[in-house]
Amino acid sequence: MQEATFLILTALAASSQHGYGIITDIQEISGGRVRLRAGTLYTALDGLRADELIGVDREEIVDNRLRRYYRLTPKGTEQLAAEAARLQANAAAALSRLQASTSVPPLRGLAGGTA
Repeated sequence: MQEATFLILTALAASSQHGYGIITDIQEISGGRVRLRAGTLYTALDGLRADELIGVDREEIVDNRLRRYYRLTPKGTEQLAAEAARLQANAAAALSRLQASTSVPPLRGLAGGTA
């Protein structure tokens, strides 16, 4: 799964959101590292809808413009959970090998480290 897809699904995991909300949430989730442009986001949203990972929750008119809210579908929730577990397992393996082969101290808050 591409990082942008993972972050979009993550942004929608807590609640439905409109495009600008998703963009700002992704910036927050990524610590400012990822900044999606509107065109990129809406292309991705169309693909995620086609794959039935997200759906339209509701629409409203704000300042004479359509605002569409997207939500995670059960299939999207399942895909996000599987990808998060895969990433966590990979990170745990990497940290374990780093700690075994070098003097890298355990990283706080990451898989394999201390809380």
